[in-house]
Amino acid sequence: MDHRTGDAAPTATVSPAATVDPEEPLPLLRRELGTGPGGLSQREAERRVAVYGPNEVRRRETSSLPRELGRQLVHPLALLLWGAGALAFVAGTPTLGWAILAVIVLNAAFALVQERQAERAVEALARYLPDRARVVRDGTLRAVEVRDLVPGDLVALAEGDRIPADARLTDGALEVDLSMLTGESAPVERLAGPALDGVLPLREPNLVFSGTTCVGGEATAVVFATGARTELGRIAALSQRTRREPSPLERQVKRVAWLIAAVAVGMGAAFLVVGAAAGLPPRDALTFAIGLLVANVPEGLLPTITLALAVGVRVLARRGAVVKRLSAVETLGSTNVVCTDKTGTLTENRMRLRALWAPDGAPGPAPPAPDGRARPGPWTPDGEREPGPGTVPLAEAMAECTTVTRDEDGALVGDPTEVALVEGASAAGVAADPAARDARRRAMFRFDPRLRLMSTVSDRDGRLVVTVKGAPEAVAARLAPGADRDALLAAAADLAGRGLRVLAVAVRELPPDAAVPQHREDAETGLRPLGLAGLHDPPRAEVPDAVARCHRAGLRVHVVTGDNGATAAAVAREVGIGVPDLRTVPDSESLTDRDLDRLLDADTEIVFARSSPETKLRIADALRARGQVVAMTGDGVNDAPALHRAHIGVAMGRSGTDVAREAATMVLTDDDFATIVTAVEAGRRAFDDVRKFVLYIFTHAVPEIVPFLAFALSTGRVPPPLTVLQILAIDLGTDTLPALALGREPAEPGVMDRPPRPASEGVITRGMLVRAWGFLGLLSAALVMGAFWYVLGTAGWHPGDPTGPGSPLHHAYLTATTATFAGIVACQVGTAMAARTDHASLRRIGLFTNPLLLAGIGFELVFTALLVYAPPLQRLVGTAALPPDVLALLATFPVIVWGSDELRRLVVRRVAARRAGAAGASAPVSGAAGRRPPGSGRGAGRRG
Repeated sequence: MDHRTGDAAPTATVSPAATVDPEEPLPLLRRELGTGPGGLSQREAERRVAVYGPNEVRRRETSSLPRELGRQLVHPLALLLWGAGALAFVAGTPTLGWAILAVIVLNAAFALVQERQAERAVEALARYLPDRARVVRDGTLRAVEVRDLVPGDLVALAEGDRIPADARLTDGALEVDLSMLTGESAPVERLAGPALDGVLPLREPNLVFSGTTCVGGEATAVVFATGARTELGRIAALSQRTRREPSPLERQVKRVAWLIAAVAVGMGAAFLVVGAAAGLPPRDALTFAIGLLVANVPEGLLPTITLALAVGVRVLARRGAVVKRLSAVETLGSTNVVCTDKTGTLTENRMRLRALWAPDGAPGPAPPAPDGRARPGPWTPDGEREPGPGTVPLAEAMAECTTVTRDEDGALVGDPTEVALVEGASAAGVAADPAARDARRRAMFRFDPRLRLMSTVSDRDGRLVVTVKGAPEAVAARLAPGADRDALLAAAADLAGRGLRVLAVAVRELPPDAAVPQHREDAETGLRPLGLAGLHDPPRAEVPDAVARCHRAGLRVHVVTGDNGATAAAVAREVGIGVPDLRTVPDSESLTDRDLDRLLDADTEIVFARSSPETKLRIADALRARGQVVAMTGDGVNDAPALHRAHIGVAMGRSGTDVAREAATMVLTDDDFATIVTAVEAGRRAFDDVRKFVLYIFTHAVPEIVPFLAFALSTGRVPPPLTVLQILAIDLGTDTLPALALGREPAEPGVMDRPPRPASEGVITRGMLVRAWGFLGLLSAALVMGAFWYVLGTAGWHPGDPTGPGSPLHHAYLTATTATFAGIVACQVGTAMAARTDHASLRRIGLFTNPLLLAGIGFELVFTALLVYAPPLQRLVGTAALPPDVLALLATFPVIVWGSDELRRLVVRRVAARRAGAAGASAPVSGAAGRRPPGSGRGAGRRG
């Protein structure tokens, strides 16, 4: 359409490679987009769809399923399991071999599911686009599918519409909810007009963006970006570029797998050489080498880890968190930094009236005015005093100047800010009746984002009264001469400094014979101020305690939000973040990498305000570069890249967007920040349980290996104290269930009173190896070898005496090997009880708190009895019935093993307590509030 005549104007096809600056003067922008007030022609729009593609977020191409499956099947742990399965087939136990193969396939299937999460996050972005939009085509307004929008289209926007593409307003004004992109809780103003210099696109007052929602006003806008070129599409691209890295547990499992494989293969090869040197027949040497390999391969490692993490997943699901990746449970346990959003995460995402200030005597003290005069203090709905004489008219006026209604159930419906005003008026003793309000209303001028005002004209007992509410500066500019503007603005600044959103309310009584104003400029003038309303999005009640628990556990909490710095800092202090030293960055966009590094190096908690998606991503990367394990919370589309990049992305299930939920690793179904602390505890428990299992299997490997070393080092003068079938019976029969049951062990007392473990600390530590091999393992080996010597010695055996079939000592030899086998099982019982706790005594844990472990111990004892006393199994495994004196001896083994470790832990606790007391007496407490700095809490350095 021609700009002067209104006739259809020729349109030009715009190159997709051309760059269009949406902030340039509107005539130039229209010329570059080849459009006018009449929009595009339908034919030109169809051509541009072919050039630009549909207005939708495209999905990244995925790798082929066979390639992903192959990558999972060559994982180090999978290779170890392949080797274990091959050994099982060689050893003549096909059932075990097939079971291991099933575990490999199951693990690969889990991994494939995990790889698809980022793709689902991108798909969820499309849900933020409406199905149809109102577009001017060929000079007429029509509805078209959103996917058919192109640059140059002229779209009509109104209250309740979701904006279908990035666009520049050409006329009108809107109030837009940008929280999904910026994190700001309050709607922002967007109006047609010239661009501002030096303002980021998201802050530009004449631009609107795809996927956001119009909550008020009417306008038309010209589209300048669609599909992947929109702000929404850019965020999708960020989510796709950020690849998920292996979790700490996944990296640790790889190292453990390689270590165990190296030990198993090395010992098997060494025994093969030693056996050959000792003159053993090659077949016997190979058989015993395979036995050692089977003894060292932890067949239950992956199932136990999976079980421990699955238990954590189920616990969290019952407590309001859905974890989408098993390994994420352990990652939560090693988290030492939580980066949380403010709106909807720390706060309720619901505006409430926090304070009313009236200039003529609201009760309560307040800071003096700049001229030294006493300033009336604000009234708070939750205060103890009654509202003052100036508060009631203020409450009546602010409820009058609203458009809220009530639904069938009587609940207030409308703009969240106005709902908060009406609810606050009720708290001040003013009953709001929307029906009566509408009956006396004679005119209404809706909120204008350019003027930042709304006003109504009502009939009050035969006289017309104008009621105005809006920004304090805008209302102050329209006060009647003689009104105390300075007092109003000073009180507004005081309330804003408390983190409140401030609205001013004023009235004007028209003369008795005055007509209803037809224009707002005639109504909104000569006003008399009634006061101020301070609105607040209050913190969740449970958040302060959750933050305190984070601090006790050594976690640092940063606030990363798109909201205002003063508001975010006020909320942070209210919930205990950064007490007593809180750093606030008002404009995170201006931070350089060097500034960011310097901030994060300090031992303080920080509020990063006005954060864009890229800034959140930079913060996550900077923390990761420092070796921190980062949990990032959020609920908006703008949070998706950072949620995907962080070790743990935590999304809100109720208030969160689909994009955030898909990109996150964990979703809080109750939107409760406190659930994060519960998740950290579950993660620490899961990691501890994995360590208990590793300790258990490493310990019992020693008494299985020592008998073969005695046989080999004696060059055959000592008969083998164990047989290969007995080893297999231990590993597959008596060992499995107790080991798996350790994956269900409850959390150890004080698990949340110790700092996070260092990122460099693995599943296997030097202290664990000393405890497993040097203490429990050697103790068990000494006991079982003692039982072996006891049986042979009482039968009159001397080194070198024959013990083979047909010899006089053959039965005694069978009894001795049976005693070794049963002795290992008895020591396993003691080891299982000792492994239940790393620091605390078993009395604090409770003997019966893990019924599965007791059941597993019961099963292994029954299974052992069958192998020892059932004749068919005796012939198969090579056992003999044990006499009562041997049984009495073996019965002491569990008590000796568990009791010795109980004494060791007692000594360790006392030494640690003395060191902690000495350190506490010499080290100053961090901060006025006495909060321990991260990494200095109880339990530091006490692992292993």
